[in-house]
Amino acid sequence: MRQNRVLWLLDRLEREPRADAVIDTLREGVRALPLGRGRDLLHGRWLGHPVHPLMVQVPIGSWLSAAVLDLRPGRSRESRLLVAVGLGTAGPAAVTGWVDWAELHHRQQRVGLVHALSNTAAVGLYATSLVCRVRGREAAGRAYGFLGLTAVGLGGMLGGHLAYRQASGANHAEEVPNVVSQGWHRIGTVDEFPAGEPVRRSVDDVPVLVVRESGGAIHALAERCSHLAGPLSEGTVADGCVRCPWHGSVFRLSDGWNVRGPATAPQPSFETRVTAGHVEVRLRHQDGAEHSGNGRELAAQGTGTRPGAASGRGDSG
Repeated sequence: MRQNRVLWLLDRLEREPRADAVIDTLREGVRALPLGRGRDLLHGRWLGHPVHPLMVQVPIGSWLSAAVLDLRPGRSRESRLLVAVGLGTAGPAAVTGWVDWAELHHRQQRVGLVHALSNTAAVGLYATSLVCRVRGREAAGRAYGFLGLTAVGLGGMLGGHLAYRQASGANHAEEVPNVVSQGWHRIGTVDEFPAGEPVRRSVDDVPVLVVRESGGAIHALAERCSHLAGPLSEGTVADGCVRCPWHGSVFRLSDGWNVRGPATAPQPSFETRVTAGHVEVRLRHQDGAEHSGNGRELAAQGTGTRPGAASGRGDSG
C-alpha cells in the first residue's frame, strides 16, 4: 500500500532542519520573556494538562459559527460579532501555544512553527474580513472569512499531529501504573544509593529514580519526566526536589508532585522500605495495593521502617 501523502509531508517536515536557526532564536526569545510564575499558569500546571487546547476553542468555535451564519442571508451583524470575538481571543491562545512550543523537541518545534504560521495567516485573513464587513463589503468579508477558516483547518491538522502523532503536551509517565506489577520490588542494597545522588534503577522494565537523603530517607519516582520523558536521573537534586535536565521541570521527591513546569502532570511515585539491607519499592496508589492506614502500619511493622521514607538501617522482614 502507498503511504498517505499528507503523512509523508508531515514526516518530511519533522526532519527538515532549514528553519532550525529561526526556531532557536524564537525559542530563546520566548524563554527570555519575564513571565515569572505566570509561565506555569500559561503551561497549564494548575489545570493538570496544557491550557492551550482549551484556549483555542473560543476563536475556532467563533469563526466556525461565523462561517455557518455566512451561509444564511441576513446574518451579517452576528457574523461580524463572531469574527471579532475570534480575533479578540486568538492572542491569548497564541501566547499559551508559544510558551508550550518553546519547551519542545526540535522535531516538534518544526511542525509547531508551521502550525503557528498557519494560524497567523488565519488571523490576518479574519482581520481583513472584519475590515471588509465594517466597510459594508459583505461579499469580500465572507470570502476572506472562508479563506481564514481554511487556514484554521490546516493549523488544526498540524496541531493534531503535534498532540497525537508527536505527543507534545501528553503525559509521558501515564503508562507507569499500567506497566508496573503490584507488590514490592527489590532494587538494590542501601549502599548502592549514595546520599544526595540520583540513581537509576528498573522495575518491570520501567526506569525508576532513587534518591537517598543524608538523613537516610529513600525516595523513588518514575525516572522519565512526564513532560517529554527526560532522564531525571541525570538531573539535579536540591531542597527535596529533582530538576529535569531537559526543560527544567521540578518534582518533589516525596510524592512526585510537579512543583514547577513545563510539566503539567506529576511523576508516579513509589513507597519505599528497607528489608535486610535491601531497598524495596512499591508503586503508590496502585489499584489492588494496600494503601489504608492499616496497610501502612503492617508494612512498617514488617520492615521496621516507615513506607515512603525508608531509612538506611536494614531490618529483616
